[in-house]
Amino acid sequence: MSCTIIVGGFFGDEGKGKIVAHIAHQDRPSIISRGGVGPNAGHTVCIGDKEYGVRMVPSGFVYPEAALMIGSGVLVDPRVFLREVDLLGVRDRTFVDGRCGVIEEEHIARDRASEHLRDKIGSTGTGCGPANSDRVLRTSRQAKDVPELADYITDVAEDVNCALDEDKVVLLEGTQGFGISLYFGTYPYVTSKDTSASQIAADNGVGPTRIDDVIVVFKAYPTRVGEGPFATEMPVERSHELGIEEFGTVTRRQRRIGTWDGKMARYSAMINGCTQAAITGIDRIDPACFGATDYDRLTVKAKDFIAQAEKDIGKPVTLISTGPEMSQIIDLRGKL
Repeated sequence: MSCTIIVGGFFGDEGKGKIVAHIAHQDRPSIISRGGVGPNAGHTVCIGDKEYGVRMVPSGFVYPEAALMIGSGVLVDPRVFLREVDLLGVRDRTFVDGRCGVIEEEHIARDRASEHLRDKIGSTGTGCGPANSDRVLRTSRQAKDVPELADYITDVAEDVNCALDEDKVVLLEGTQGFGISLYFGTYPYVTSKDTSASQIAADNGVGPTRIDDVIVVFKAYPTRVGEGPFATEMPVERSHELGIEEFGTVTRRQRRIGTWDGKMARYSAMINGCTQAAITGIDRIDPACFGATDYDRLTVKAKDFIAQAEKDIGKPVTLISTGPEMSQIIDLRGKL
């Protein structure tokens, strides 16, 4: 049995998708299941010469042998889900828990019409907040009530736990980041539910005693989209000097850029129960590290950064991303 949770340690956009995809190819899971909020978080994939923002299907879809699942704690927008399944060609191996909440068109309309959510909080406008509100009030539909989803419905909790009983590998993929957790984030500038590792396990019906590892993904230069406190935020002019300019996958809003936040990393690692960490964007700490796949190829500057990050986090950094490509990663997990 092996069950690993991968979650974001800062405000989201940490590069979790690449970490999940890499681990999937290395560990060969039978199931990759998504927890989290819903289609307000995404990752970019390239198909041919075009880029697409994928918001519902787990980012581990690039490993072709895994069943792709969406846990019962996640909100599903049927229109987004069905479009992505067709786009990615994963119809025969993608499943939705019948108990998932459903995002209706009126949830999106309410989200976008709310001045509080749109202007103060900086909502993505995908309907997640109103849909979660209706779910709490017990008035929303569930995925099993939507005819268009009938071919995809399963009991994710049962499937995942059966896989673990059979000593198979399972990855549980979180969305967004710890800093916008409803419970632990910078309230009220947060998303509409918890985003910590405990919640990702609960979203998939996996008990805490069945979790083997929690990998928390941190970005060397944290980013944040929308409103809310950002203790280490730098001026836009400075981020441009460093060559860092990013835009949100869902909203295309420009991301705010900050420097490493050791205090937040330490707290995030504690709440998430981090057993090991991943650092992305080390090539932005020192461009000379770009594309490295061996730790010995990292510069002194990069190694010093990682050493400080390990001190802050309190756990080893075992995965280091050195560029955007899947191959540009240093994997030290075998040396633990």
